[in-house]
Amino acid sequence: MLSSPLVLQIPSSIQMTDEQFFEFCQVNRDLRIERHKLGEISIMPPTGGTTGNRGGNIFGQLWVWSEQDGTGITFDSSTGFKLSTGANRSPDASWVKLERWNALLAEEQEKFAPICPDFLVELRSPSDNLQSLQEKMEEYMQEPGIQLGWLIDRKQRQVYIYRPGKPEECLDNPASVSGDLVLPGFVLNMSKIW
Repeated sequence: MLSSPLVLQIPSSIQMTDEQFFEFCQVNRDLRIERHKLGEISIMPPTGGTTGNRGGNIFGQLWVWSEQDGTGITFDSSTGFKLSTGANRSPDASWVKLERWNALLAEEQEKFAPICPDFLVELRSPSDNLQSLQEKMEEYMQEPGIQLGWLIDRKQRQVYIYRPGKPEECLDNPASVSGDLVLPGFVLNMSKIW
């Protein structure tokens, strides 16, 4: 049986500060934890082997492009970002322009960086609810700095493209997906993802 994220409701009288939430995540480092903008904490189950492999492939392709491009840096699914809403999110793969990353203090880079990536990918695992992931993508699109987001639904073989201020676009069974103007020259080969 596949499991969904475990959602913890925290009373407002004991809300964690950013430092306390970071420490909570560090002492529970084997768990993938996110915090909703209203303080709700989600603990995601580990992915299965197939989803983990596909997520690694997405990150690998993005990393290779980023190393060749040199204008930004990549992050894997274990990286937490603090959004302007107060939410803490960990996309499956992400990329931030160097000038934005280097504008952060070293202490900010060491913890959950207070920045939304320029580009991010969420990969739907079999246990993920599509509507919840779409809502998360819409949340990202409200953030300063975000330029492009992809939600990859392997089950339906669809890729949802998100850009701030524009309607969601859905590609059916694409062979590849282009990073267009945000990631010039980056093309994700979907044959290793499907």
